[in-house]
Amino acid sequence: MQKSNPTGHEKTLKIDDFIVSKTDMQGRILYGNKVFIKMSGYEENELLGQPHSILRHPDMPKIVFNLLWERIKSKKEIFAYVKNLCKDGSYYWVFANVTVTIDENGSSRDYHSVRRKPSSKALEVIPGLYSKLLSAEKSGGMEASKKMLQNILDEKGIDYDTFILSLQQ
Repeated sequence: MQKSNPTGHEKTLKIDDFIVSKTDMQGRILYGNKVFIKMSGYEENELLGQPHSILRHPDMPKIVFNLLWERIKSKKEIFAYVKNLCKDGSYYWVFANVTVTIDENGSSRDYHSVRRKPSSKALEVIPGLYSKLLSAEKSGGMEASKKMLQNILDEKGIDYDTFILSLQQ
């Protein structure tokens, strides 16, 4: 399926909206709730079976998804701010919590994500940070972006989780 070209038009979640989706172990969409489908602009049958990355906005630095996959493959949850691309080219920001579903044998079965509206505090910080990380990636690859993110966290004296969660409060 062809990805959309960004238009710069922003959609916003309502404070009580929750986007829920589930993917298989390769990141293909198995389920999306009504809010997810509506915000994406796709029909449900267009989303199911597609890689979740169909919603990846080009403004998103790869390091964020690298961290996400690293965590969930280790059966750990992660919180992240994500800018998603809609079918019509518009975008929307989410505060995402991604977890792994563990089966009765202790094996990873699928991934589950619940997303909600990011705080205004987060939206004052994250777009600029992501722009810097993306610029670092374009000039020096993902390692440059990873190093920049770690330097920013070190300067603040906090880890990734503490930083991300502090922006949502």
